[in-house]
Amino acid sequence: MSPQSNANYLNLDVERDGHVAIVTIANPPANTWTRDSLAALRDLVHDLNADRGVYALVITGQGEKFFCAGADLKQFADGDRAVAREAARRFGEAFEALSSFRGVSVAAINGYAMGGGLECALACDLRIAEEQAQMALPEAGVGLLPCAGGTQNLARLVGEGWAKRMILLGERVDSATALRIGLVEEVVPRGDAKARAVEWAKSAGRQSPTSVAACKRLIQATRSQTHASALVAEREAFVDLFDTADQAEGVNAFLEKRAPDWKNA
Repeated sequence: MSPQSNANYLNLDVERDGHVAIVTIANPPANTWTRDSLAALRDLVHDLNADRGVYALVITGQGEKFFCAGADLKQFADGDRAVAREAARRFGEAFEALSSFRGVSVAAINGYAMGGGLECALACDLRIAEEQAQMALPEAGVGLLPCAGGTQNLARLVGEGWAKRMILLGERVDSATALRIGLVEEVVPRGDAKARAVEWAKSAGRQSPTSVAACKRLIQATRSQTHASALVAEREAFVDLFDTADQAEGVNAFLEKRAPDWKNA
């Protein structure tokens, strides 16, 4: 199902701007995740991957205060392990799908990004924070832990020291600190994150979408592959691009001094 077909993704508003899909987490007052909205995000990313007209994805929060405050803790109040297991599975499926999105994903952090909200941003390729944004993984303070990639993705992004400060000490960081430690790539004035993220997404759209997808897989392979095996995969992926229409279009457009007409094929 294409996201253009008015499919209903619970607590997610979806719009298109050219080749960019803009997703707004919309569950007031704090844009918290539920098991059903996480399933909706998983399904949405699957549908976006199937839509060859989508090259990039922007995700932001509804309103001016919250990007996303994470999970609704009421569901964990009775200590039910089955509920916990189901919630962890849904978080994993949603954010692993987001991380594996074929194109470029940009988180426009327009306010508080806490717990599963920050983990959502961590699953994206790039992050832009507004100057008033606050980011934290406070789960250990309520007897839980980040189970949606937080312990893994944060450490890879900012290093073990800052990951331990944020997770083990419960330290909250502002946008300036987030920029300094590499948690976000840019800080913008209040209200500007979504527009800036769309700019970045459209910049990605000027690249060959087949090349971008291949490059993203290779970059993310550095998390698990050895350097030697990744170098082999890099060379093989380069040759594989010669089976795509976009490779021929890109080279010929350059030689003919015109803008390429990508087909994502």
